[in-house]
Amino acid sequence: MKTIKLTLVALFISAASFAQTPEMKTANTVTKQVASELKWENDMHDFGTLSQGKPATYEFTFTNTTKETILITNVRPSCGCTAANYTKTPIKPGEKGMVAATYNASAAGAFTKSITVTTSDSELPKSLTIKGKVDAAPAVEEIKTVLN
Repeated sequence: MKTIKLTLVALFISAASFAQTPEMKTANTVTKQVASELKWENDMHDFGTLSQGKPATYEFTFTNTTKETILITNVRPSCGCTAANYTKTPIKPGEKGMVAATYNASAAGAFTKSITVTTSDSELPKSLTIKGKVDAAPAVEEIKTVLN
């Protein structure tokens, strides 16, 4: 009796492992995601060394190389220390657009921040990066000492 039960369990497990459901078939299907055809002049900017307390801005520019008018639908900085402005009007084929990233250099130290840009021509967002180093501002006492 034990042999029959073990044989049935083994048969059930092997049958279940070879059975395919619609979910399993679609899990192996590769979904084609469309990347943007915008031509970015660059996607990374190094500010170098910044002075603490002085925000810095860099303007990322791109050209619409598609055959359709596109629109920037969303721009999302990675944190609250970075603000972004961008072209809000439709960008026709051959025209240029921009995303301006402003880093608030309030904290001393190295930084690397990203800005995620989503456009109407793509399912995949574009990631832009800014980096640099913020030098600490001299303390008020140090300034007084230098002045005296």
